[in-house]
Amino acid sequence: MVLEVAILNVKPNESDRFEQAFVKAELIISSMKGCIEHDLMKCVEKENQYVLLVKWNTLEDHEIGFRQSKEYQEWKALLHHFYEPFPEVQHYTKVY
Repeated sequence: MVLEVAILNVKPNESDRFEQAFVKAELIISSMKGCIEHDLMKCVEKENQYVLLVKWNTLEDHEIGFRQSKEYQEWKALLHHFYEPFPEVQHYTKVY
């Protein structure tokens, strides 16, 4: 299992629209092969910041299966214009 972690900084005054778009986008990611589960969490201290946590079976399920799919293009159209700056995505594996 691989955990994808993305800190999402949403443009000011766009949080409500972002959250509405994510409702549609989460249907895409949850349908992808290898996606186990996901959570979108809003930061308590920073109004326009979120963290996206996605559990994948493998890194390839995310990097190849999702990011190289036509579904990713839909995801991108729904969400990417909300980010400033564009998020850096990291992947983690369980140690213990």
